[in-house]
Amino acid sequence: MTDAARPTVADAMVLPELHVSDHTTIDRALAVLHGARTDHVLIRDDEGHCAGIVTRDQLTAHSAQPWYTEATRVRDIPHDCSPFARPDMPLSEAEATMRERSLAVWPVVDDDGVALGVLTLGPNPRTAA
Repeated sequence: MTDAARPTVADAMVLPELHVSDHTTIDRALAVLHGARTDHVLIRDDEGHCAGIVTRDQLTAHSAQPWYTEATRVRDIPHDCSPFARPDMPLSEAEATMRERSLAVWPVVDDDGVALGVLTLGPNPRTAA
């Protein structure tokens, strides 16, 4: 198979549904996720660059801790940070990296660090029947 025929991350990624600022509180991020009925949200920094991704399960686990306060921000909890997937990365390499890092969803960013989409393990929404 030639390099041109190999699927890339760009072939499998989907547009990011949600973004929140890294200043967003955990409670607010959970409300956004519940309202959108999705399981993850991208985190962006003050310049609009992708700062990571956090899942509903991660947010829920931290909000249940005894040290948790309503002022806890998403940037203050452990979440997946860079390196992120690139659109020209071979899909097989990205999937292997996701399995190695135990990621179900991974941000895809451009050269400036702006989120272009997300890659998920499992059926590709573009090709699923």
